[in-house]
Amino acid sequence: MAELAKLEGSGTIRILDLLFVSKDAESGDLLALDYQGEDLGAIVGALLGFEFDEGAQPPVPATGDGGHSFGLSREEIEATGASLEPGQSAGFLLVEHVWARDLKRAIRDAGGVPVAEGFLTPEVVAAVGAELAAMAEALDEVQAEETGTAGADEEEKE
Repeated sequence: MAELAKLEGSGTIRILDLLFVSKDAESGDLLALDYQGEDLGAIVGALLGFEFDEGAQPPVPATGDGGHSFGLSREEIEATGASLEPGQSAGFLLVEHVWARDLKRAIRDAGGVPVAEGFLTPEVVAAVGAELAAMAEALDEVQAEETGTAGADEEEKE
């Protein structure tokens, strides 16, 4: 929770919804945990079938792109909740990547359309780790040449 607060406080993300759930070890029922606070959990909770106080309606996030949204579908959220073993817990976090607003706007202004977004799993990163390291090294070299520090870096290594 402290890391999420730090990211939101720095303007990197905006937390739209957050719900922690646990599958009861005895009954197997899915239970909402109290970590998320009063104003959070309505969107994901509704997708998991939790009931809300009378009159409370979970907000529905607008996709703004003809109905297509990225991330987890309702079916994937339900399947994740159902797949928990008794005694296991999960957290569902719906965020807006504030840092990406200007990038998305620039893509659209150039006539482009964002196609997909998501997180890389550790397995995917491991599979392309050598390529990522080589790209990072090449970018560092280009940046050093542009700033005129390429020779200084070599002298430091000796």
